[in-house]
Amino acid sequence: MSTPPRRSGRLGLGVVGAGHVGPVLGAALAGAGHAVVGISAVSEASRERAEALLPQAPILDVPTLVERSELVIVAVPDAELPGLVSGLAATGTWQPGQIVLHTAPGHGIGVLQPAAAAGAIPLAVHPALEFTGTSLDLARLAESYFAVTAPAPVLPIAQALVVEMGGEPVVVEEKDRAAYAEAIATATAFSRSIVEQSTGILAGIGVENPGSFLSSLVRSAVDNALTRAGATGRLDVGDVLDALGEDEDGDDPHGWYLRGE
Repeated sequence: MSTPPRRSGRLGLGVVGAGHVGPVLGAALAGAGHAVVGISAVSEASRERAEALLPQAPILDVPTLVERSELVIVAVPDAELPGLVSGLAATGTWQPGQIVLHTAPGHGIGVLQPAAAAGAIPLAVHPALEFTGTSLDLARLAESYFAVTAPAPVLPIAQALVVEMGGEPVVVEEKDRAAYAEAIATATAFSRSIVEQSTGILAGIGVENPGSFLSSLVRSAVDNALTRAGATGRLDVGDVLDALGEDEDGDDPHGWYLRGE
């Protein structure tokens, strides 16, 4: 199969995992001129996400996808990442010079050692954003920070990819990734818990549409707290209320985020 055409200096991009994060980052990099080689997707929901955000990208099995790609985004849950990386190493799938970027918040580049041993370039890049898995996320990337962990010689590659996606790279040391993941999980879970508790109380006293009622309060309170914490600009915390409950399929819309999927 011939390689899709791309601009000089651009990379053939493969996305492993069609959860909420992978297709969005793939679409962002495609918008920067990289050529999408394909994406892996198993469930019907993941296939629909892939087709919506990367309509021209073929659905490929993981080994084929990795073999054809110069840049591989691995957007799978934290718990699945070690087995996937080591399994592909055992079959000799990783390639020398290939860039391998994972998005799991709880891992640095250590988990990519089997790929690095085969000559791949390991990058750990986690966007600090609560994804919807839709095109809405593409605009939000422009005001988001990304935690970046990489060996010093290739750190500029990770930073450049983040800038191409519209984000702001922030270096997080390998030893600090666990603490970083805890901070992300705490902020997400705490926000969800507080809003659910508050809306539940309001619903209990007969307030209609308690989410809408609290919307301005929650947004302003979070914005003020971020400002006091030293945020350099207004961060969009909109749609916090909309994303709290279960989706129409009964799935937990937040679990994927905390797992790094």
